[in-house]
Amino acid sequence: MAKRAKKQINLFYCAESEELARKVADHSDVIQLQTITWRNFDDGFPNLFINNAHDIRGQHVAFLASFSSPGVIFEQISAIFALPKLFISSFTLVLPFFPTGSFERMEEEGDVATAFTMARILSMIPKSRGGPTSIVIYDIHALQERFYFGDDVLPCFETGIPLLLQRLHELPDADNITIAFPDDGAWKRFHKLLMHFPMVVCAKVREGDKRIVRIKEGNPEGRHVVIVDDLVQSGGTLIECQKVLAAHGAGKVSAYVTHGVFPKRSWERFLHNNAEGSDHQFAYFWITDSCPLTVKAIANKAPFEVLSLAGSIATALQI
Repeated sequence: MAKRAKKQINLFYCAESEELARKVADHSDVIQLQTITWRNFDDGFPNLFINNAHDIRGQHVAFLASFSSPGVIFEQISAIFALPKLFISSFTLVLPFFPTGSFERMEEEGDVATAFTMARILSMIPKSRGGPTSIVIYDIHALQERFYFGDDVLPCFETGIPLLLQRLHELPDADNITIAFPDDGAWKRFHKLLMHFPMVVCAKVREGDKRIVRIKEGNPEGRHVVIVDDLVQSGGTLIECQKVLAAHGAGKVSAYVTHGVFPKRSWERFLHNNAEGSDHQFAYFWITDSCPLTVKAIANKAPFEVLSLAGSIATALQI
């Protein structure tokens, strides 16, 4: 059977994602970067221009987005809705981090499930000449959110776990790794991808007004324990997990999250110079480059290491 020829991809990107877009292009000789002029009118609303719009007719087109704050979403949505209408052959939206994913359900009357709202907006992206838009998302927070998208788009859910596996195999103590999950939700999501490692599952339990992290199953004693989750916000849960793992004899503790959100510079509490001598120092803290502002902030700061999604995105664009 003849090998299918690779698609030539024209990759547009937002300003925040330029560095990641360049890495994606470096991973493939069939990806060509294209640009959008991001301007604003005097009143602050977007004044955008898609460069080379005529030249991309009949071509495969993708857009690499970063919805890091409400303020940058509208201008990108405007470009995303415009690109499929330029007589292109197909359109793929790459949104590495689906930012409203942790607000996915109503717990009482009046709660607004913004994850559902975001999915509905993205489900309205116009079709291109090739059909529905493909939306590539990494490690969406709640698995049921794949059903929030309408039938007019094709969500493609990817994971950053292969990047972690590759990095763990490079460690000098690769044969002494145990994976820990901070709760049952993380275990359900990731354990099948990490089954050849011993595992520890933690749980939050109530003691009076406090929520305490306890080990539910598994033994971390003497092991290099790597806590795995999809995202981190303040990091409080990871720190509590580290404390209980250390108290149960873990040799050292590291962490991996696909999305290092870290609002209000909460990554600072993990820096080695801040955590020196404290009881929550992590040997390694791996994140991907799904949140570009965090990547810039933590550059060359131990214990952080960035595992780039660039190669995975380049592969996903060929699906």
